Amino acid sequence: MLRFIYVIVGNLHRAWMIPKMGYYARHAEKYSEEFRYEYDRYAIRLMNHTGRIRTTAYGMDVLPKEGGYVMFANHQGKYDALGIMLSHDKPCSIVMDEARSNFPLVKQFIDLVQGKRLKLDDLRQSASIIREVSKEVKQGRKFIIFPSGGYKHRNGNYVDPFKPGSFKSAMRAKAPIVPVALIDSWKVFDLWSLRKVETKVLYLKPLYYEDYQEMSSKEVCNLVYNRICSAICSAEDNIELALMQ
Repeated sequence: MLRFIYVIVGNLHRAWMIPKMGYYARHAEKYSEEFRYEYDRYAIRLMNHTGRIRTTAYGMDVLPKEGGYVMFANHQGKYDALGIMLSHDKPCSIVMDEARSNFPLVKQFIDLVQGKRLKLDDLRQSASIIREVSKEVKQGRKFIIFPSGGYKHRNGNYVDPFKPGSFKSAMRAKAPIVPVALIDSWKVFDLWSLRKVETKVLYLKPLYYEDYQEMSSKEVCNLVYNRICSAICSAEDNIELALMQ
């Protein structure tokens, strides 16, 4: 939280960016998805510079070259989606808990990439969001989903259990599923420190439709969960080995 406060105070002179982000989001017909996504990334880079945050990404070469896909990542804290977006060159969006998505600045970040807001206590609305994501992924869009549905503060690199239903959006679209392992992302805003911090984003080998077409959502969930857990454990000693998970 200390770093979060420091970043906000250190960028007060850039507060004009917030209404500008809102303007760009409201006028998507004038500003392309690529433009809006790059503006989000620009804001992330400014934040990282102020907060002494560095994110190193690995495995970008395994990402599907064409079409839509869904990235499923372990959830550690407020920085998780920002770290992925910073390292993911092509525009992507996010599915997020509605309650968390309307805080100042968070709202602008989500709106710029036309993110989906999920009401965790409304099964009908959740099912509708899953259908929307599936439809848009078929049309070529890319999404970030955190299948644990939440996170525990200062959880280290422990991976919270995943929810099988989170994977239905990609499975219905018959789209690639990209496991993403986040390492030390929790340190950014949960450590009471301003020391330099480095996070890692590991893009693991995708699961294509032919890999999971005979599997249930629970089986896909367990497979992705185990691969992410293995990658995080292996990364402590060998990044190359971790990427093979």
